[in-house]
Amino acid sequence: MKQLRIKCISVSILLLLLSACGNSSGDQKSGSAITSNKREKLQMVSSFTIISDIIRQVGGDRVEVHNLAPTGTDPHEYEPLPEDIKAATDADILVKNGLNLEGGDHGWFAKLIRTVGQEKDHIFQLTDGVEPMYLTGKDGREEEINPHAFLSPVVGIKMAKNARDALIEADPDHEKEYLKNAENYLKLLHSLEEEYRTKIDEIPGENRVLVTSERAFQYLAAEYGLKEGYIWAIDTEDNGTPKQLKSLLSFLEEHKVPALFLETNVDKRPMQTVSRESGIEIYGPIYSDEIGEPGAEIDTYEKYLRYNIKQIYEGLLQDKV
Repeated sequence: MKQLRIKCISVSILLLLLSACGNSSGDQKSGSAITSNKREKLQMVSSFTIISDIIRQVGGDRVEVHNLAPTGTDPHEYEPLPEDIKAATDADILVKNGLNLEGGDHGWFAKLIRTVGQEKDHIFQLTDGVEPMYLTGKDGREEEINPHAFLSPVVGIKMAKNARDALIEADPDHEKEYLKNAENYLKLLHSLEEEYRTKIDEIPGENRVLVTSERAFQYLAAEYGLKEGYIWAIDTEDNGTPKQLKSLLSFLEEHKVPALFLETNVDKRPMQTVSRESGIEIYGPIYSDEIGEPGAEIDTYEKYLRYNIKQIYEGLLQDKV
């Protein structure tokens, strides 16, 4: 997870230059229900890829989603583009993850909303009702919210329900469609959640140690009884320092870890160093805060969850097979 280092000046200039033009072309909206919307589809803006997919699954043919931070772009530090400004101005509703992923009240998403003049009741947060967990900083204090709650399918279920409720609030005329889509999607997510619980229960207790580059998997580990090992907790410019590597190597000496896992969106070199020094192999890639572009192997939240549990299960069981 990237600690919030928003490039405020460049973002502000871009937003200010574009907002006046965008506002003049946007439809006037009042109230949370988009009763005056004559367009065929509900126009939505979503902060990053996982949120966008959840919205599409629940909204179905009734929604058109403009995704902001694309695959390969850090959703913690995104700088909106001109087309994002226009989409945000014209959107019926805008959806974010929350839990500080987009920088909270002073981050890029909040700045975008304020600049284009969107109403507060058009903004929805899919992690509403999720109990936040905190990351430990350099001084040992829990100082920053971990936004990666969606790595747990239990949280994914909550987010799908919040997406359903947001769509119904914004577009009550099509409530039946949203309820039906959500029912089917929630059945799938509940089935995946059972798969997570079953497979992790099959892993011997001494093998239930999940070692990753960063502490993104905190919610997942807490939910399913996995012990966490990681190189860094909070992302900074100094990821993979000698002190961090030494700390993880000591952790690995204490625990008989069958495999290391490397996230798809982080620098490979720190974990490769840990692997060489410890003699423990990196089992394979694992996903944290993005899905692939349409057509990629992992291009939906469902595939993301399914892939991750397959990797974790096989990696932590490999010395028992």
